[in-house]
Amino acid sequence: FLFFPADTTRQPRPGEVNGKDYHFVSREEMQKEIDAGEFIEHAEFSGNMYGTSKGAVQAVQAQNQICVLDIDIQGVKNIKKTELNPIYISVQPPSIEILEKRLRDRKTETEESLQKRLTAARVDLELSKEPGLFDLVIINDDLEKAYSELKEVLLEEIKKTEESRKS
Repeated sequence: FLFFPADTTRQPRPGEVNGKDYHFVSREEMQKEIDAGEFIEHAEFSGNMYGTSKGAVQAVQAQNQICVLDIDIQGVKNIKKTELNPIYISVQPPSIEILEKRLRDRKTETEESLQKRLTAARVDLELSKEPGLFDLVIINDDLEKAYSELKEVLLEEIKKTEESRKS
């Protein structure tokens, strides 16, 4: 599996590495590529742009690997409009209160950005209830259990892919 970093216009947080955590780009550069149709999905959050370029996904596919995208509800809806046929999995916190505690414990957010994240999370959690939007919803109340559920689904997909290649 290859967790390919998305492009973003936000500034790196302490410890983040360009090309590993995200591809940090200017707003102008990203907007130019979006306008040229180079992105599969993109969204704006807290004044910053995030997105997945076609080139990024093609690079992963060229390595014969599974591409895992970490995207929001806007991204999911945008990808559903493409010819891609991925599995849609939502990993969710047990509650907004627990999400808030996790975000506060990370100590990477200002109070303003934390409140924006929580507001967006409330909206996303509500929208995620839309029938057919996700193939699977995993509640991350126990990390090992959540990981096991995710791994099981992905292994099933790998098996299906391998069987279809043999046919």
